[in-house]
Amino acid sequence: MSAPEADLAGWTAAPFTGGGYTHDVYRKGEGPGVVLIPEIPGIHPGVLALGNHLVDNGFTVAIPSLFGEPGRAATAGYAVSTIARACVAREFAAFATNKNRPVSQFLRALARNLNASTPGKGVGVIGQCFTGGFALAAAVDDSVLAPVLSQPSLPIPLTPAQRRDPGVSRLELDVVADRAANDGLCAMGLRFSEDKLSPGERFATIKERLGDAFEVIEIPSGTGNEHGFSKMAHSVLTDEVREIEGHPAYEARKRVVEFLTARLAAS
Repeated sequence: MSAPEADLAGWTAAPFTGGGYTHDVYRKGEGPGVVLIPEIPGIHPGVLALGNHLVDNGFTVAIPSLFGEPGRAATAGYAVSTIARACVAREFAAFATNKNRPVSQFLRALARNLNASTPGKGVGVIGQCFTGGFALAAAVDDSVLAPVLSQPSLPIPLTPAQRRDPGVSRLELDVVADRAANDGLCAMGLRFSEDKLSPGERFATIKERLGDAFEVIEIPSGTGNEHGFSKMAHSVLTDEVREIEGHPAYEARKRVVEFLTARLAAS
């Protein structure tokens, strides 16, 4: 069995401008809003399948096209060329620590816009891989009630400081921590245990600041793990999902839906 995939059928695209940037945003569904930020190399069939799954569970989903060609299948060459371009883009500041990334302003504006056109008092945001930490940065805005960080990989973890860095600036993390302590904000983080692109030190930093408000799901991917995950396993909610009861990535995806449903319904 392979990971779920889908195409662009039923998705409508329109340009959206916020924070000085303009990107096409693909939208589908009804109900509370969720901003689904794609992983490298872009809005590939696995990301679209995740979007459809969220739509089927009662959400309005908005997927910003930050890089890549929407609908194009993910291949190794395509991923390498996309990440090479993304790593030098000022918008993403791929290597910087303690950084307020410019793309965060765009995503906060998108979250506010989605919130204004969907039921409830707030939205969820899911970031993945290259964009994983952007979900936490978006939660600086009051419109975001349910940030989900799936294998956050920025800053690219080449040094100990980069591995510990939460992917947001200190000021942004201060705001999110204050919201967690005083406004009931909760966040979720997902990673595979051996994933060097998304180091455990990063979640430890966030956990230290958010405490019980940060729920972590870490799926074992070491040698001899029960479900045969490679030590290179990375994409929790897309590439590694097998729609089989008890499969850890499938169960993690279910937990994300439960988290979003509870947080956004409570609003």
